Amino acid sequence: MMFKLEEIVQATNAEIIKNTTGIKDFSISTDTRKIKGGEIYLPLKGESFDGENFLTQAIEAGAEGCFISRDTYPENANLVLKVKDTKVAYLELSRFLRRKYNPHVIAITGSSGKTTTKELIYSVMNEKFKTHKTFSNHNNEIGFCETLMTMPEDTEVLIIEMGMRGLGEIELLSKYSEPDFAVITNAGSAHIGRLGSLDNIAKAKSEIVKFLNPNGVFVSQNNDRIKKFAKFNGKTIYYELSDATILDRLPSYSKFTYKNKVYELNVEGDYNIENSLSAIELGEQLGMEYQEIKDGLFAYRPIEKRWETQNIGGYSIINDSYNANPESMKASVSTFIKLYKNTLVILGDMGELGEHSLELHRGVGEYLKQIPECKDTQFFTVGNLAKEISDTLKDTAKFVKNFENNNEVSKYILDNVNVGTTIFLKASRSMKFEEIIEKLKGEIKV
Repeated sequence: MMFKLEEIVQATNAEIIKNTTGIKDFSISTDTRKIKGGEIYLPLKGESFDGENFLTQAIEAGAEGCFISRDTYPENANLVLKVKDTKVAYLELSRFLRRKYNPHVIAITGSSGKTTTKELIYSVMNEKFKTHKTFSNHNNEIGFCETLMTMPEDTEVLIIEMGMRGLGEIELLSKYSEPDFAVITNAGSAHIGRLGSLDNIAKAKSEIVKFLNPNGVFVSQNNDRIKKFAKFNGKTIYYELSDATILDRLPSYSKFTYKNKVYELNVEGDYNIENSLSAIELGEQLGMEYQEIKDGLFAYRPIEKRWETQNIGGYSIINDSYNANPESMKASVSTFIKLYKNTLVILGDMGELGEHSLELHRGVGEYLKQIPECKDTQFFTVGNLAKEISDTLKDTAKFVKNFENNNEVSKYILDNVNVGTTIFLKASRSMKFEEIIEKLKGEIKV
């Protein structure tokens, strides 16, 4: 995205300290390693870095100018703009773009399923509109700004995923994105270690409606905690899985009816059906035809490490280890063991659960042992926390074993698990379960 100097000053209330440039249009860069000629370097700051320490490198790399919040700057900079806070300036520039090009803005948050829901909604919207979305899971304030800075000028629908690690963060994203539509997929126990209670989690998620367009629409899972904290006086739509009638559950395929219309997904899992209901509702609110919504849902494909299937030396491996919390682990594992035969489930530690960690890991085991197919399934766990799951399942599952690390579990699979087994991987990203896959690839001659 390009800005005129007067637009930058208007958006950020910057003070022009120096201006000897002959350039009229500028783009913004926050990374000295990717600076291009004519760009303005905007230095960001974090707990362990300060971008203002690299002003000289930015100018030497070709930047036309820079933002500063202190009084020092490189003498060879042609344009110097002073602001109180460079991150706030980045957010203000992003909001300026949101207002200038004025797409329909859809904001999405939730304890689990928000990235999948974002992709489902994108798949539907893209059938009719020029649509732009948050890349991958870049769902913090910097990811928000990057999304706006890369938005094509003719964007009609902008989809913003909003993550959080504490109270106030989603409110900030809502403030600068000014959404027309807001979606909360659920409010579960993810991040309970940081927020302390399920009520605080629901409260944090509900901040998404703080700056929702009064004439907009709030779409949410039918959840009592969300209803308690998400106060919006405009149009509100609640949905839940029971609103749909499921017609088919097969590996990599779901078929269901919703509001007397038939839809299909090229993924399994009742939770994916529930997530898709918000996409249907948004499509209807934006005037899409039934066939457009149906085609958009059917076109959806999971992104990397979300139910990613591959065959390695006769093992069929489903990698769903992009992230994990108690709700998503229960939902995905139960779906897997109900749909597949000759199964092995490998589960790892779930992070950010704080003092509730042991209890919530045990809860996953208690939930899974109630599923009849559990008795036909092998369960491996990796890590001290995940051991709580396997300890709970040891008298119910077909076979249970805990391992200290990924290398151990990979070696055990190669030595003891029959070829033809379908293996499911689920853990928090910090467990690096891709190491298991890479180890198997390295040892098996494909």
